[in-house]
Amino acid sequence: MTEFTPLRSVLYMPSSNERALEKAKSIPCDGLILDLEDAVAPDAKVEARGKAVAAVKSGEYGRRTVTIRVNGIGTQWHDDDIVAASQAGPAAIVVPKVNSAAEVQQLVAAMEAAGAPEHTKLWAMVETPIAILDCLAIAQASPRLGAFVLGTNDLVKELYAEHVPGRAPILPSLHTALLAGRAAGIAVIDGVYNDVKNTEGFLAECEQGRQMGFDGKTLIHPGQVEGANAAFAPSEEAVEDARGLIEAFESSDGGVVTYKNKMVENLHVESAKRTLAIHEAITALQG
Repeated sequence: MTEFTPLRSVLYMPSSNERALEKAKSIPCDGLILDLEDAVAPDAKVEARGKAVAAVKSGEYGRRTVTIRVNGIGTQWHDDDIVAASQAGPAAIVVPKVNSAAEVQQLVAAMEAAGAPEHTKLWAMVETPIAILDCLAIAQASPRLGAFVLGTNDLVKELYAEHVPGRAPILPSLHTALLAGRAAGIAVIDGVYNDVKNTEGFLAECEQGRQMGFDGKTLIHPGQVEGANAAFAPSEEAVEDARGLIEAFESSDGGVVTYKNKMVENLHVESAKRTLAIHEAITALQG
């Protein structure tokens, strides 16, 4: 199994806010999206770009996966954002409203022309109907594409839907993005939860996202980090069961294997090994 990178909690931080960038160094999130788009006013975008680049180059964010979200294709800031972010060399460049495989290829070409190091991936935000309908082609468009990030607020808006508990209006879209991401072997990160004071609702949506198969959740407030980290991490019981299942399978003589009165097959062993890989990666991150 390939090395697992935890992305349970991926926190948006406005790159225009120096205090926020400093605070992010001590927040126990798995990933950061240093934002140049929605969280930054038009007259602050150029200055924010410089701050995001400096933050990435500082190397002061530990083992966190640090990314930069640039302004979208067609905006007046996009081209310069791509060049600056590529040269800074974050873990990934996050691009809003990626709508086609051709746009993925365009973005990758721009990153490579700007000198992006090999480790800098592209994370495509999926947040429009056309992107959902073309998810698989987008996911498979380039080996440099490392993740889908769901833009659920924009998706709800574009569908003329409503934000409701359980997210029934957008569940088909979420499943479609997950299917495409898994088919392509990339990470898939759930969208944000807007009501930062509704802890119960947030935790319920984290649990839903974990059950659906998301790798983690994007966040808009540091207070959401702890809940996301817990929700998207294997429980102690799950880790113990994974170890027991693998041990039972590996110690068998080739006959039918059972663990806790359930038959064990290769697919169960693969799932158990993934659980342990996630657990070990989280443990290393915390160390």
